[in-house]
Amino acid sequence: MKIFDTKALHAHPYSERQRNVFFEVDEFKLRIIELEEDEKFPECLMSSYVIFSLVSGEVEITVNDKKAVLNKERELLVSEPGTFSMKALSVTRLLGIQIKKET
Repeated sequence: MKIFDTKALHAHPYSERQRNVFFEVDEFKLRIIELEEDEKFPECLMSSYVIFSLVSGEVEITVNDKKAVLNKERELLVSEPGTFSMKALSVTRLLGIQIKKET
């Protein structure tokens, strides 16, 4: 068993995003994402299932051209593999969980 404080984990900038992975096994990996207000996470193709859990802030996430906003009323997004991007509407911290799709 492992316990993590997602509010206290250090987050690196997008250019060092691989350093934000704080737990990884063959089946899934956990990553902390932190964005400043109006900062964008560029479009990327994800071959895994993705779960975003909002720790704090507000963010607009686009998955396959469909937009959704995560905030204190709507804190969790679950998606199949696809094309993702996001824009922080305020300073935002997310937990990202990538779950490998069986082939």
